[in-house]
Amino acid sequence: MAEKPELCIIDGPLGTELFERGVATPLPGWSAEALVGHADVVAEIHAAYAAAGADLHCTNTFRAQRRYFPETWEALCETAVRCAKGAAQPGQRVAGSIAPLEDCYRPQLSPDDPRPEHRELARCLAALEVDLLLCETFPHVGEALIAVEEALATGLETWISFTAGPEANLLSVAEIRMGAREAIQRGASAVLVNCIPVSRIAAFVEGIADLGVPFGAYANAGRPDEGMGWQGSEFAVESYADAALSWIEMGASLVGGCCGTGPAHIAELRRRLGSQGT
Repeated sequence: MAEKPELCIIDGPLGTELFERGVATPLPGWSAEALVGHADVVAEIHAAYAAAGADLHCTNTFRAQRRYFPETWEALCETAVRCAKGAAQPGQRVAGSIAPLEDCYRPQLSPDDPRPEHRELARCLAALEVDLLLCETFPHVGEALIAVEEALATGLETWISFTAGPEANLLSVAEIRMGAREAIQRGASAVLVNCIPVSRIAAFVEGIADLGVPFGAYANAGRPDEGMGWQGSEFAVESYADAALSWIEMGASLVGGCCGTGPAHIAELRRRLGSQGT
C-alpha cells in the first residue's frame, strides 16, 4: 500500500485580502498592481498566512506577466517572491504561481500560442528559486497542459489546479479529470481544483481522487449570501473548515482557501488539523 502523503495547508487569496485592506487592484493587472506601491501590504498578508499556519505560500504572480506589465514584469516577480520568502517560517515552502494568460473565467480568451509567455514566467520564477511551481486556476485544459510542460522544463516540482469557475460550469468533472490525467502523464506531481464555490466543489475533488498522486482543493467562498467566507464570520470560518475536512476524508492532502477566505480560515484549518500538517 502506498504511503499516505503528508497534509499540506496552502495559504489563502491575496486579491481579496488586498481589497479588505484598502489596496486597489484594478484590472487588468489586478493583484499584481499592489506590487508597485504596496509591496509592504503583500508581505503583511503573507506573514498573516504564515502565522496562521500555512505550509505553502503562493507568490503574488497571478498577473505579473509581460502582457500586463511589459517593462516591469520581471521586477514585479522578484518583488513577489521576496515578499513570500520573507514571510515564510522555517519548514514552510513557496510556490511560484503561474496563471492563465487571460481571464480565468473566460477560457474562450485563451491565446492560440500561450507557450512563450508561460515559458518565460516559469523560467523567471525558477531563477528566483521558488520551491515549486503551481499552475493554478486554469479553465482551459489545453493551455493548462502547456503551462505544466513549461513549468516541468525548469526541473522544478510542478502542480496543476483547474477551475470550473464561480458557477461550476466552465469545465465538467470529466473534463477536469481528463486534464489532470494528462498533466500527470506529463510529470505533474499533484493535481488540485480551486476557485470553485465551496458549496459545489466536492464532486470535482472526488473526480481527481484516484489518479495516483497527491490531490486537493482550495475553494472560493461562493456567493456572499451563502455565508461561507466573505463576511469573515465565525460561522463562515468553521463551515469552510468543515468542508475542507470532508475533502481530507476523501483522501485530499492539499487544502487551502481561495477568493473570499482569509487568514482566519487557514488558522482554523491548522487548529483542526494540529500536527497532521507538514
